[in-house]
Amino acid sequence: MANRENHYEAAFESWLRSRGVPYVAVDETRRSLLAQASIKSLDFIVTTPQGVSWLVDVKGRLFPGGRRRQYWRNWSTLDDLEGLACWERLFGERFHGLFVFAYNVIGTRSPLPAERLFSFRGRSYGFVGIRLEQYMWNARPISPRWGTVAMSARQFVRLARPADELL
Repeated sequence: MANRENHYEAAFESWLRSRGVPYVAVDETRRSLLAQASIKSLDFIVTTPQGVSWLVDVKGRLFPGGRRRQYWRNWSTLDDLEGLACWERLFGERFHGLFVFAYNVIGTRSPLPAERLFSFRGRSYGFVGIRLEQYMWNARPISPRWGTVAMSARQFVRLARPADELL
């Protein structure tokens, strides 16, 4: 079961349901083991009518976020990248890793046009996806201590797509 306490994941699941997109929510209560190594769980397995299957990791962010009100924050952890890449290998070539950045819009600017935003429990969300492969090629370390990486906002905006175009 998806983490219903995480409003970003709950909003994304509600968005999937509202559009009739077939999906499986992954039980995140325990990490999976593969040859005694722990693998970070993904959040959803989503299949599109076009036959594309996505292994989705939802990344919740504020838009804008941070003390300096930054737009397009897209940081992730190396553990997230490694876990999703591992799931891609395990599921095979028909499955593709996808980060969905679930932006909780708190300002006057938005990551998507107003008609593409999704309202859930009194909040507004914009869902933007980027393929794992694209993210991995373009992400740069931001904190070696915390194992975090991110793409430049310019590059992210160029490569990411509204989730409804992907799903």
